[in-house]
Amino acid sequence: MPENMRSRSLKARKSGKYSSNRLLRFLRYWYIRLMRLQGHPREIARGFALGVFSGFFPWMGLQIIVAIFLATLFRANKIAAAAGTYISNPLTDLPIFLFNYKLGEFILGQSGRSNLGDIFQTNQSFTEKLASSGGQFLLTLFFGCLLSATAFATITYFVSYRLVHQRYHRRQTGRKRR
Repeated sequence: MPENMRSRSLKARKSGKYSSNRLLRFLRYWYIRLMRLQGHPREIARGFALGVFSGFFPWMGLQIIVAIFLATLFRANKIAAAAGTYISNPLTDLPIFLFNYKLGEFILGQSGRSNLGDIFQTNQSFTEKLASSGGQFLLTLFFGCLLSATAFATITYFVSYRLVHQRYHRRQTGRKRR
């Protein structure tokens, strides 16, 4: 194929900028999708925040269902709620849940007594050790998830409301001029 007929993506792959361009395009795509949602900015921001809230819990495969249920319950935008759950993906799951567990330990005052590091150092199998501390592990993870999900959902609500409200206001003033 002649050089002048190559696509920009092939040139970007060769130059090494492909992955960063791809990530930026992905983020821009979801930003535009969020901005084009129909509805009041409060409903869209509420839906996005509920999706982020649901995304911080370890309900693998159920996060979107829980987010849509919460969006229905709180009269929020369901599409924005589903989009908000993508905060939790295969790349961010482990760091988010480790952070949530450590936060739960801090809240419950268990900071120096973590059993997670001891799991691999004992003669017990991983499943036996996890089963013996399962209730405590889940309680610690739940409290960490609850606190971080609430904090990040609140921040997400105000940031997304501001972004969507600016776009909504511009769209409304544009319609009045016509």
